[in-house]
Amino acid sequence: MLRENFTDLTYFIVVAREQSFTRAAARLGVSQSALSHAIRGLEERLNMRLLTRTTRSVSTTEAGERLIKSITPLIDDLESVLQSLNDEQGRIVGNLRITLGEHALRSTVLPKALPFIAKYPEVNIEFVTDNSLTNIVSERFDAGVRLGDQIEKDMIAIRIGPDWRMIAVAAPEYFAKWGKPDTPYALQQHNCINMRLPTLGGLYQWEFLDQGKEIRVRVEGQLTFNNLPSRIDAALAGLGVIYVPEDSVAELVAQGKLECVLEEWSAHFTGYHLYYPSRKQHTAAFSKFIDAVRYHPS
Repeated sequence: MLRENFTDLTYFIVVAREQSFTRAAARLGVSQSALSHAIRGLEERLNMRLLTRTTRSVSTTEAGERLIKSITPLIDDLESVLQSLNDEQGRIVGNLRITLGEHALRSTVLPKALPFIAKYPEVNIEFVTDNSLTNIVSERFDAGVRLGDQIEKDMIAIRIGPDWRMIAVAAPEYFAKWGKPDTPYALQQHNCINMRLPTLGGLYQWEFLDQGKEIRVRVEGQLTFNNLPSRIDAALAGLGVIYVPEDSVAELVAQGKLECVLEEWSAHFTGYHLYYPSRKQHTAAFSKFIDAVRYHPS
């Protein structure tokens, strides 16, 4: 009875977090039918409805939410005990879940993580790219990566990358046809390729510096994306101006495929930081990962 319930409770937690039987089954490595059967069996034994199912989504009932809050700490404690046994044997094993933005992943984290992954083949890392400010505690991430000034004060933050800046660029043919803006405000007369911010549901207001003072410019254009590569592709096609991290287009600028404007107005940002709850107990795998991604200025 205990063994059967424990397995089904684990399945239930994953389904509740993923809000999808399809994603949960893929993550657990079981079939959707087996997963659905296990959840139904658990609900029948407990004589309560734990999940509300529709054709498009899955959500927890009030009883299901209470159950998650009750058993999650117990399962976390059990996982910690099992992990500590591995740590005592000197094995670097385990699973890490990290939330971060796509630029942080491509520019800073992945180049450092690849050698780490090769060195520790028993450590599995799930990177979840999300440009919103995810709550890493409620979403059960081991850590997150954000700019230094975006991290809450009750978190431990470790710098993992240098400061960087944004630059405005477009294809030479675009500037040849429409001219170059001489101030950030002149961008309002241009076709600008926007980025939508999931946290606010609105468009990113381009941030510049005017004699050391931050200014924000609301731009408009035909295209809006929520990812960086698509904006770069659109700029290369001559469809407008983009405002992106400098490192993401440095090679294209050097090749003459994109041209910079307003460089003296470009905003600088504090480097990326890895952050996690102050009460988090480190596993050996997590400690090694911190060492791997920590920033060491040259």
